[in-house]
Amino acid sequence: MSYDLLSRLKCLLGVQCILFTIFLFILAGIFEIGGGYLIWLWLRENKDFTFAIFGGIVLFLYGIVPTFQPSYFHRIYATYGGIFVVMSLLWGWYFDKTAPDLYDTLGAFIILIGVTIIFYWPRKDE
Repeated sequence: MSYDLLSRLKCLLGVQCILFTIFLFILAGIFEIGGGYLIWLWLRENKDFTFAIFGGIVLFLYGIVPTFQPSYFHRIYATYGGIFVVMSLLWGWYFDKTAPDLYDTLGAFIILIGVTIIFYWPRKDE
């Protein structure tokens, strides 16, 4: 493991760093869901091809954002998967006007507990 990665992993202990990682997860979510939504609009809602182009660009940016996270690939993507679920429900609520029901909310809450443990639980080797 490189020294740079070790210094990034130590970052997880500070509140400022936790806020930064949360920001990165949300930014990645906006890029992935937003890019996918633009392509969805192009294919499902017969929007102009420029929606697909911008969707592809935004999805490309999504692929870059997680590389700034201070952890290992598997933890970043596992945690992001949970964040993605929650943000997808919020996206549908805001853009499609479909509010999450009790089971969506309960599932999202359970997922957030899980990803918090996966990403932020201190480990002896880090």
